[in-house]
Amino acid sequence: MKNLVLATLIAAFLPAVSYAATLKFPSDEPVASITIPDSWGPKETETGIDATSDDSAIYISIDVADAKTTDKVIDDAIAYLEKNGVKIDGSTQKKSDEMVNGMSMTNFDWDGTDSDGGVNVGLSLLAPSANKLLVITYWGSKGTQEKHGAELQAIISSLKAAS
Repeated sequence: MKNLVLATLIAAFLPAVSYAATLKFPSDEPVASITIPDSWGPKETETGIDATSDDSAIYISIDVADAKTTDKVIDDAIAYLEKNGVKIDGSTQKKSDEMVNGMSMTNFDWDGTDSDGGVNVGLSLLAPSANKLLVITYWGSKGTQEKHGAELQAIISSLKAAS
């Protein structure tokens, strides 16, 4: 009984543990997997997966496309941002390339604004297989997104082609 009381007291004073689930998407025929903290509320969408940091500073979605649907997926991502009041300053576009778990990723980043002020916006493209493309949409509030840098890096680093 003493051990049970001691264990209960210790558990009560431990900081909350942030759990993360590895999600394969789309669930019916996975092409990729990613690990996102539960506190970000990851959920499967019609074309992929999305999540928002617990303080709403960062929104990220990853949509699956193929040769026929790539343009539509990108257009839908931009339409989603516009519908949510994000205005992109096209003159600030930066392009970069990197490797993520053996996949080549091309990033397009912009500055912009939303109803809360300055934001960073990004669209990234990477191919987990010869006939599939992942379109990553990023929207982060300047001034508050920075505290999620390590989490965001871990999320992107966890992105893998499904095996």
